[in-house]
Amino acid sequence: MSLFWRIFGLNALVLGAATALLLWAPVTVSVPVVLTEAVILVGGLAVMLVANGTLLRWGLAPLGRLTRLMTTVDLLRPGQRLPVPGAGAGSEVTELIRTFNAMLDRLEHERATSSARVLLAQEAERRRIAQELHDEVGQSMTAILLVLKRAADDSPEPLRKDLQQAQEITRESLDEVRRLVRRLRPGVLDDLGLVSALTSLTQDFATHTGLRVVRRLDADLPTLDRESELVLYRVAQESLTNVARHADAHRAEVSLYRAGEAVVLEIADDGRGIEAACEGAGIRGMRERALLTGATLDITSTPGTGTRIRLITPVPRKQS
Repeated sequence: MSLFWRIFGLNALVLGAATALLLWAPVTVSVPVVLTEAVILVGGLAVMLVANGTLLRWGLAPLGRLTRLMTTVDLLRPGQRLPVPGAGAGSEVTELIRTFNAMLDRLEHERATSSARVLLAQEAERRRIAQELHDEVGQSMTAILLVLKRAADDSPEPLRKDLQQAQEITRESLDEVRRLVRRLRPGVLDDLGLVSALTSLTQDFATHTGLRVVRRLDADLPTLDRESELVLYRVAQESLTNVARHADAHRAEVSLYRAGEAVVLEIADDGRGIEAACEGAGIRGMRERALLTGATLDITSTPGTGTRIRLITPVPRKQS
C-alpha cells in the first residue's frame, strides 16, 4: 500500500469512527449549544485528534528514523544503515529507505576511494619533501659544519668561541632537520618493520616531550601489507602528537598485538580527555586513514580520565 493510501486510510478510519458515534450515540446538538453538549463535542474532537495523531505517528515512524539518520550520518563511520521495513510499511517508504541505504553504500565507497588517492598522494609528497630535506638541506648544513670547524680551528681564541657556538647551533638544526625527515618518511618502517618503527617513534617522542611512554609491542605479528603498516604507524604518530599538544598528560601507553584475524593498535594516555563533539582535523584524518585499509577506529574518552584510541586492522587474506 502506498503512503498516500495509508494516510488516507488512517484518516478515514478516525472520521468513520467519529461519524458512527454521531449516528448511533444518544447525542443531540441544540441551537444555541448548551454547555454539556459543547463539552461532549470538544471531548470528541480531542479524542479524534489524539487518535489521528497516534496513527499518523505510527504510520510515519520510518520516515522519522530516516530523517534522524540523514542528519547524523558520518561517512567516516561506515555501516550506519536503516533496517528495511516489511510489507506493511508501504512500498514508497520501503523503496525510499532501500534507496537511501544504497546511496550510503555508494558514497562510502566513493569516499574511501577518493581518500585513498589523497592519502597516497600525500605520502608521495612527504617522501619527496623528506628526500629534498635530506639531500639538499642536510648536505648543505653538513658542509657548513665542516667549514665552521675549519674556521674555528684556524681562528684566534675570541673568534673561535663564537664559531664553535655557531657550529653547535648548526648541529642542533641539522638534528632537527633529520628528525623532520624521519617524521615525513619513516625509513625504518621500510627497512626494519612496524615494531621497530613504533619503537623508534615512541623513543623519539619521549625524548622530545619528556612524557613517559610505555610500550607493549608483540613481535609475533601476522604479515601486513605496506599500506596497513603505514596506516598503523601514521595513526600512532598522530595519536602521540595529539597527546603532546592537547592531552596535558604525564604518561602514554602504546600497545600492538594480534586479536584473531586482526592487528590491534592502542594508544592510551592519562590526560584530560576529549569530547566526541570536539573531534578535530587530526582525528578525522585518522578515520580517513582507517578507511584506506578497511580498519575500524574507536575512540574512548571521558573528560578528566584520559583517552584511548583503538585501531583494529584486518589481516589481508593471502592470495591463493
